[in-house]
Amino acid sequence: MAELRYRGRDIRQEDILEIRALIERHPDESRRKLSVRVCEAWQWRQANGALRDMVCRGMLLMLERSGQITLPPVRYVPRNPLAHRARPEPVLIDKTPIEDRLRTVQPLEFEQVRRTAQEPLLNSLMEEHHYLGYEQPVGEHLKYLAWSSGRPIACLAWSSAPRHLGSRDRYIGWDAVARRSRIRFVAYNTRFLILPRVRVEHLASHILGRMAARISDDWQQMYGPDLLPGDVHRSGAVPRNML
Repeated sequence: MAELRYRGRDIRQEDILEIRALIERHPDESRRKLSVRVCEAWQWRQANGALRDMVCRGMLLMLERSGQITLPPVRYVPRNPLAHRARPEPVLIDKTPIEDRLRTVQPLEFEQVRRTAQEPLLNSLMEEHHYLGYEQPVGEHLKYLAWSSGRPIACLAWSSAPRHLGSRDRYIGWDAVARRSRIRFVAYNTRFLILPRVRVEHLASHILGRMAARISDDWQQMYGPDLLPGDVHRSGAVPRNML
């Protein structure tokens, strides 16, 4: 029987004994290095093959707080850049109104801008024009600019899906087991902005349709697992290579 559970993983008594043994064998190592050793011993990896050492660190803290293990003292508390992140600066763009038919503003070009020179432009446009402002996504995420005739007209941000979202789970028909096994195949649209002064009928639905056609490939290139379309989630059919 599992003694404890963390992020969907059962933690048994033999797991706790193994962690204690690792700590005893490596008394001078930092908590970060210990979490890496645990991940390597358990082969605890993300879908893209990277060790889940950040998740493991949280698990080790939980075990220490419950009295199961004793971790070495914290050696260094790094400055948290997220707590002191400067807000994106405004940028100058062409603000001439666009009021036209969808076919006239074609072709639209979609650019994935995360980790590119255009990322600050997206961040700034979101900060200035989205009603929620800009927030740095946490975890796996992608960012897109949509361009028409060299002008940015829309911004989108996608991130890994929240683990618990009742309305989503009821719509898909997920129970707790299905959610745990399939949540990594879902991306969450955290921001969608059509810039002010852009008035094009059917533009929003066109952009979302184009995104649905490409985001799975982009996500797979960046992170490994392929995303599944909504009808597959609801039918319950999952390809063998994604189980």
